[in-house]
Amino acid sequence: MFDHLGFGVSDLPAARSFFLAALAPLGIGVVMEGDHGVGIGKKGKPALWLSPAATNTAPMHIAFTADTRAEVDAFHKAALAAGGKDNGAPGLRPHYHANYYGAFVIGPDGHNVEAVCHKPAA
Repeated sequence: MFDHLGFGVSDLPAARSFFLAALAPLGIGVVMEGDHGVGIGKKGKPALWLSPAATNTAPMHIAFTADTRAEVDAFHKAALAAGGKDNGAPGLRPHYHANYYGAFVIGPDGHNVEAVCHKPAA
């Protein structure tokens, strides 16, 4: 449904650093960068745009697809190492569905950032 998502951040270098470190285990990196901000994604397509903002955006929930549960674990570890705050350790969330394996962290601007794998354990 969505082509891309963009939002303003209070400190672009800090947000860039956090998202790149946290999302590296998912194969996500910088696709475009310039005065307009930073476009990050996979395979040359920016799916998330971070841009400088004078005011904070209201916190939102952003979930990224992981191909494996190990990627979810690696995301959580990398996000915490990058300064994120734990908001839900990696694990099954059967109240969503039987194979919903996710992890949650709060990023530098208060956004709840998640990595989720919908596949059964390998």
